[in-house]
Amino acid sequence: MPVALVATVVVLALVVSILGGWFAVMGVLRLAARSADAGAPGGDPRRPPAHARGAGQDPASRPVITPLAVSDGPEGLGARAVLRGGTWIGALERLAVTACMLVGQPEGIAVVIAVKGLGRYPELKENPGASERFVIGTLASLLWAAGVGYGAQLLLA
Repeated sequence: MPVALVATVVVLALVVSILGGWFAVMGVLRLAARSADAGAPGGDPRRPPAHARGAGQDPASRPVITPLAVSDGPEGLGARAVLRGGTWIGALERLAVTACMLVGQPEGIAVVIAVKGLGRYPELKENPGASERFVIGTLASLLWAAGVGYGAQLLLA
């Protein structure tokens, strides 16, 4: 296969992985936000859904809710605030995963997942409500990037 064609496929795969992945992840997050158990999308993270606030209970027995102790949904303002920089992290993640697939080293994906998880651990530990967005976004991003990388491998074979 001509070098120029290989280079074109590689560059296109990386671009599709990064840019197309953004649309794919946002679409999956929007679908997840429509789920009945997704919290209060776009709502105030300090004011969880009525059932989590203890609606109908004696005010003295209601639990004290801290910001994001209860998820405000994967599209909620609280989850977005805690996971700032997620767009850039996701783009770099997809770049690395697709590159690992293209060079035939899928084991490198484990390193990407480990770095991302360890880097976000303090934020997720302090704000368990944000973990929903993190897990959904990460899985959607990884699946997209691995799929693009695999498709490009098939084209190059």
